[in-house]
Amino acid sequence: MKSTLFLFCFGFGLGHLVFTQDKTKESEQCPNGHCSDGEEHEKMKYTKKGNKWQKYLDLIEKANKNYKECSTDDCYRLQRRSDFKNWMERGISEELFVKAKERNIGVHYQVIDGKLYRQDHCIFESRCNGNEHFILKIIKHLPNMEFIINTHDWPKVRKWDENLPVFSFSKTPDERDILYPAWTFWEGGPAVWPIFPTGLGRWDLMSEALHKTAQKWTWDRKHSIAFFRGSRTSHERDPLILLSRDKPHIADARYTKNQSWRSKKDSLDMDPVEPVTMETHCHYKYLFNFRGVAASFRFKHLFLCKSLVFHVGKDWTEFFYGEMKPWVHFIPLSVDLKNIEELLEFARQNDEIAQQIMNRGHNFIIKHLRMTDIENYWLKTLKRYASLVKWEVKKDPKLKEILPKEDLS
Repeated sequence: MKSTLFLFCFGFGLGHLVFTQDKTKESEQCPNGHCSDGEEHEKMKYTKKGNKWQKYLDLIEKANKNYKECSTDDCYRLQRRSDFKNWMERGISEELFVKAKERNIGVHYQVIDGKLYRQDHCIFESRCNGNEHFILKIIKHLPNMEFIINTHDWPKVRKWDENLPVFSFSKTPDERDILYPAWTFWEGGPAVWPIFPTGLGRWDLMSEALHKTAQKWTWDRKHSIAFFRGSRTSHERDPLILLSRDKPHIADARYTKNQSWRSKKDSLDMDPVEPVTMETHCHYKYLFNFRGVAASFRFKHLFLCKSLVFHVGKDWTEFFYGEMKPWVHFIPLSVDLKNIEELLEFARQNDEIAQQIMNRGHNFIIKHLRMTDIENYWLKTLKRYASLVKWEVKKDPKLKEILPKEDLS
């Protein structure tokens, strides 16, 4: 069913939201200063007092007024600064590094004379391959060093524990891990059976595919409902699923299986549906991003559909999240989703503003999350780390050399 949208052109573009209440305008709208009940209602819809969406319009206007777009090739330096701030005065001691290594909370790497070495065992081989691809791309620019990369979903360094130097792909405010661009930009997941058995695939290739789909499914062609497909890795997703069951004209959201699925209970007491491609997401105007076990890998992909992203929660972050701002690049929701219907209605009734937010989110990703940006972040992060270590690295004979793999693209 195709929804009918009513778009009122009363200067709702950001930077020129005008809500006039002066006597001149009032007399123009209501001759002799007197309005019928119907005329009064129409007048008040576009005054600051009468517009039901004013709280959201104000949030958008304020966020964009305070936002300054990155104009350099190092947009994420503030994230690095935050990650390394606890070592700025004293540096990173060998004692802390050894403790992290002995606790077996990550994969041990060394860079020696322009070559990469790694411990033999890596529990997630494809994840290690994804990380190693980027390290090998920049290896000639790295000094001799050693570091530990966590390839599990969960971060490892709680803020109330010792500040161990461990790299992780995502974290919350309760952790102090050093963020790095996740393996999934090249290889290693997430696997979605049966359509992505080895993972979503390379970021650069998926970006091209989604760009082509977005060109076909332009904003005006998209279905004006919310869309979500994913497994029940977090119960935070339940309210959207339940809304979809109750009001399918508002949302199409359903659970799929994952590796731990055993019964209908694992998909909120209904049979799971088959997963869909990322390209299918581009058919819809409103796409939802939730945390999974940790930060969700789908987040960056959704923007490439040129759809409006609704991002739920704010605790879990990857290295680039800090530069993407609520109300500028996406619509934020609290984890309880208490205002989900209101925000979807806001987007439908303010289609032009929704499209502006969509465009800013899409443009940010295509400008500042290119493969060159990923390599650049790896390089600057590892060099900053190396500048803080306080010991001279000696080659560990137990580590094996990691060689570049053939690029079959």
